[in-house]
Amino acid sequence: MVDIAEDGRTWLLSGPTSSYALHLTEADELLHLHWGPRIALDDAEALAASPLPGYWPFESPLDGREEYPVEGGPRFVRPALSVRTEERRGTEWRFVSYGTAGDGEELRLLFDDDGVAITLHHRMRGDVVERWVTVANGGRTRVELLRADAATWTLPDREGWRLSQLHGRWAAESRLTTAPLTYGEKIIGSRRGHTGHQHLPWVALDTDATEEHGEVYGCALGWSGSWRISVAQLPDGRVQITGGAGYDDSGLLLLEPGGAYTTPVFAGLWSAGGFGAASRTWHAYQRAYVVPDAERDRPVLFNSWEATHFDISEEQQTALARRAAEIGCELFVVDDGWFGARTGDRAGLGDWTPNPDRFPHGLKPLADQVHGLGMRFGIWVEPEMVNQDSDLYRAHPDWVQYQRGRRRTELRNQLVLNLAREDVQDHLWQQLDALLTSTPIDYVKWDFNRCFTDAGWPGEPYPQRLWTDHVHALYALLDRLRAAHPGVAFESCSGGGGRIDLGVMSRTDQVWTSDNTDPLDRLAIQHGFSQIHPARVMAAWVTDSPNTQLNGRVSSLRFRFVSAMAGVLGVGGDLTAWSAEELAEARGWVELYKDIRPVVQRGELYRLRPPADGLSAVQYVLGDETVVLAWLRSQSYGEPVPTVRLRGLDPTASYECRESGEVLRGAVLLHHGLRMGLKGDLDATVVRLRRI
Repeated sequence: MVDIAEDGRTWLLSGPTSSYALHLTEADELLHLHWGPRIALDDAEALAASPLPGYWPFESPLDGREEYPVEGGPRFVRPALSVRTEERRGTEWRFVSYGTAGDGEELRLLFDDDGVAITLHHRMRGDVVERWVTVANGGRTRVELLRADAATWTLPDREGWRLSQLHGRWAAESRLTTAPLTYGEKIIGSRRGHTGHQHLPWVALDTDATEEHGEVYGCALGWSGSWRISVAQLPDGRVQITGGAGYDDSGLLLLEPGGAYTTPVFAGLWSAGGFGAASRTWHAYQRAYVVPDAERDRPVLFNSWEATHFDISEEQQTALARRAAEIGCELFVVDDGWFGARTGDRAGLGDWTPNPDRFPHGLKPLADQVHGLGMRFGIWVEPEMVNQDSDLYRAHPDWVQYQRGRRRTELRNQLVLNLAREDVQDHLWQQLDALLTSTPIDYVKWDFNRCFTDAGWPGEPYPQRLWTDHVHALYALLDRLRAAHPGVAFESCSGGGGRIDLGVMSRTDQVWTSDNTDPLDRLAIQHGFSQIHPARVMAAWVTDSPNTQLNGRVSSLRFRFVSAMAGVLGVGGDLTAWSAEELAEARGWVELYKDIRPVVQRGELYRLRPPADGLSAVQYVLGDETVVLAWLRSQSYGEPVPTVRLRGLDPTASYECRESGEVLRGAVLLHHGLRMGLKGDLDATVVRLRRI
């Protein structure tokens, strides 16, 4: 809902518990007024009446107060918008008009600077504010966008701000860290051409919040290419957060007359209920407005990669499919190695037709067998990449990113296709559409296994546009494939969690959280992931023990399953080597997961104990159903049996434990806790409660 003052210069957006207000001065200065607890329009107008401080030669009263600071004039903060025309650099806009869209939910503020039109968009969805910007060339000869961020967020005056972020690396993504915010700028981002393993595009700021109490401000960027978020504490103590596509200010796009650029969405929220409530608001927002078909629970999948790697055949995959069906899997995915000359990582990428030696009759016979076993059928692809040893590269060596006169850098023995080229886009569409049309495929795991290094485009007048246009082309291709094949689900993967953000999640059904499938390591990764993203999209596998992929750790099937059941359950071990006892136990865990799946994938999440503790636990609540997953890292002799206090329950109601039949009052579970029955090392359990 958008409330507008009578003079048309103060605007207020409100959600269930929060409000966001801004004001335009008579000098066309757009000021931020309020972001926090819900207020009335009268309150916003009173805030707007407060005069700005006076100018001083070394300080600007606009700094830290503007809604969207541009380059030029008396401003010294990081500009969100930097424009260069044939005459000058910078922006001096004048206000043109305001309007609303989407049944009055979206506010649009239009400004003009000598033919350059800038539209600021604000939309409240629940308690999440979506912001983005459109810049259009209304007829100038040349408009170069050096930088166009999606938004600048302004926090209220507070002392002692702390910054939380998710950092990491390959196989160790989404590690939560919190530190005091100091004067100056803290910058996180990616200059790799994709979202990256090193940082998720999310930050949260607080002064004294806990998991359950206190104010939290959070921001998340929806962009799957290079990006930057700057958190700045200004000299007067004010804090602003600016973010958008691209890592530096060297040039984003060149707008020809009539051309326009729309930034990705930079979403933000305020919560009074601590980090837990902030996460639940993010999760509800993504299930309602971002993730496609989020009301549909994701199936239990089997993926062949860790069982077979590149050494695959139709007979071998069929044997795995039979075992997967026996333990209750609902989706069977053939990973890398089914196409072209792909017997290793040095050949075949780019040739998306079945390997004739391994699948002499194509993939359809295997797909039919999988469907006959009662499962859906999926495949792995990496369309943005190519090997030099491929038919595609031999035919079109100029289709890759490269710098003339420089060696073409191969990482994982592959090069990056230039998706900004229309001929590359057309080719990929034809290849993938033909594949999905000729074979009954239900699921596509879309991978991206290397970063940009040689992002050149010889012969292109403005080669910098490759960085942005590659992502737009990826989005367009996914959108087109989803429209043409509405029954096919897509998973985003990038060597694990290297492409996870609100942009790609709006086009995929789930994401691959990490290549690290060790169940203990996964607890910290999943804890960080849950700060922003819901369990409904978090793919997690049960693989073999010892974990030969990374650390050699030995863990029980019980611990591996309960770890993976915290998200979208999958299995990735070599089932043909599992004993009859292991297969029977696995079947039991899969049945249990299917029982709790609606609660895990659609319920509200409460983080009861973090993985840094010896005991960690999460709780999901959906209607009258509650599920608790708990993991014990280790226990010394004589230590008490671990208990956890639950959350989100009615203290006046009674709850029946489905495992023991015991009936417990909500007040007891909330204040005294639930005994988990764990002991020893690497133990885990699942507890189901039902309100009666």
